[in-house]
Amino acid sequence: MFLMIFGLLGGLALFIYGMQCMADGLQRVTGDKLKKLFNVITNIPIIGVAIGAGITAVVQSSSLTTVMAVGFVNASLMTLKQAIAIIMGANIGTTITAQLVAFEITQYWAVPLAVGFLIYFFVKRKKMKNTGYIFFALGILLLGMVTMTEAVEPLQSSQWFYNAIAFLSKYQILGLLAGMIFTAIVQSSAATIGLMIAMATTGLVPLEAALPVLLGSNIGTCITAVLASIGTSMAAKRVALAHVFFNVIGSIIFMIVLPWFEQLVVAISPVSVARQIANAHTLFNVIATVLFLPFISKYAKLIERIVPDKGPAPSKNIKYLDWHVIDSPEFAVELARKELLYMADLARENLRWSIESLLNKDAEKIEIVKEQEEVVDELEKEICRYLSQISQSSLSEPLSVLHTGLLHAANDIERISDHATNITEQAEITINENLSYSAVAVEGLREMYRIADQTYGYALVALADSDMRAADLAYENEQMVDDMEKELRCDHMRRLIAGECNPSSGVLFLDVISNLERVGDHASNIADVAKGKI
Repeated sequence: MFLMIFGLLGGLALFIYGMQCMADGLQRVTGDKLKKLFNVITNIPIIGVAIGAGITAVVQSSSLTTVMAVGFVNASLMTLKQAIAIIMGANIGTTITAQLVAFEITQYWAVPLAVGFLIYFFVKRKKMKNTGYIFFALGILLLGMVTMTEAVEPLQSSQWFYNAIAFLSKYQILGLLAGMIFTAIVQSSAATIGLMIAMATTGLVPLEAALPVLLGSNIGTCITAVLASIGTSMAAKRVALAHVFFNVIGSIIFMIVLPWFEQLVVAISPVSVARQIANAHTLFNVIATVLFLPFISKYAKLIERIVPDKGPAPSKNIKYLDWHVIDSPEFAVELARKELLYMADLARENLRWSIESLLNKDAEKIEIVKEQEEVVDELEKEICRYLSQISQSSLSEPLSVLHTGLLHAANDIERISDHATNITEQAEITINENLSYSAVAVEGLREMYRIADQTYGYALVALADSDMRAADLAYENEQMVDDMEKELRCDHMRRLIAGECNPSSGVLFLDVISNLERVGDHASNIADVAKGKI
């Protein structure tokens, strides 16, 4: 009994570990395409279902896809209706693992394990190494299935186990609860189905006992989304509730028609119980999606009524970062980029308000810049902390370059906001000492600010859209900023010698144009990030 229990647990551990490694390897190989796939979100539900199924087939976890949907809704990047479609597709995509292990290929576990090992350790090309890693992980997954199957073989002669299975077959609601609880613990419906298939392979579990457990696993997998929604927005909580209701309602319907559903499964695959379980898993999720899909808009409205909007949530500085998707670096880096662009917009506003506070002697703008500078500082710290955590994952070479570039860009953007704060300090002195600037000086400051701001804008477009033309324009403008700083400095010296300007305001003028020149330098650095030079 001792060896059987630990053999079963060890096999389950290998199965889950192999599945996670496969997901990691697949994300490395298809990461960029996967990110683009998730960005193709439309209001056409069937496309959302296809996207959810495709992503889950790659990441090998409906829980992870659902958590991503929660995070995207929380960041206002996706509507509730779109997220529900993604969840429906995720439920279909997660059945791929069960279909894979149901084929009688577990006895060949050594083949992908050996092939994957040879490719990973002896091939130098990064993409081929990742492919080898996927095969190696598949071998571990199949070995886990073999280990579980062999571990439960002694139960074939156990009368009490057969009595327990007969009891579950008679009281199927208990099988539903067992599947729900076990899946909530291991946080993987694929692991539950894999265990059922392992037992079915040895003839221990008949289809009528496995089906309620299968339905329960679909409810238990919702726990991850529920946990991910804690502390998030009202919209994200609605996504989690929509996931729970979808799986619970579907499971209840299928429990009611279970005898007919069982007949359908047997008719499709009459021989192998393992195949019957895998096909039942796929059929349940496909049929449930087909039944719900025509009513997705009404379903979304129902969820909104159940979880009403209680008014605007308290303002938070962080808009896009979601720690729940940190283990999926492609998505996490994209959220970091969005947060960085949000921070960049705040820094740009600070720059505009700082110039206005100086030229218009506007004390209110000075206070706004000071308050927003604190927000920019906090965002920079959180973005860098987030990116540092992402670096603990294995990153593809292009993603690693972007990741490093975003860290550098965060520092440049924070420094631009600092320069804006420096200008407000000059504005404070101007107001307190009632200083003034010549018309020529004011016109020069406005023009230099316009060019510096335009340079910064080009750099942000380049960073947001990987627009190389915008990056080139940023470089061109940065040279214009440098030239103008030299020109204004020389003109100022001539006016100072001619006694045309106040020496006190003249010192402040030089400080301001120096800060604007540094803004151009930092904008050029951001363009370097877009170009992949950092």
